[in-house]
Amino acid sequence: MITSKNQDGNRLTVALDGRIDTLTAPQLESELKPLLNGISELVLDFAQVAYISSAGLRVLLATQKGMRAAGGSLTIVNAVPAVREVFDITGFSDILTLA
Repeated sequence: MITSKNQDGNRLTVALDGRIDTLTAPQLESELKPLLNGISELVLDFAQVAYISSAGLRVLLATQKGMRAAGGSLTIVNAVPAVREVFDITGFSDILTLA
């Protein structure tokens, strides 16, 4: 799921690949959690994410909540049109920071 990580100070950029669905969402959550210590800015690169389900949306919401509680931020970049449409339809485009 995570294809690359690039940390620059307190900013961590994580590139994701594939589908974020019921099967892969728990894996993504378990891979992200240990990476967030000491991070104030998390950027998730969705350029290679073709699909996201409600399980994936839950992981994003929980991650954003954790980042905000720690005084940090979460930004999603390069979301493909199909994924951006899911964000729009579900209202997540109003909740998440999309760039």
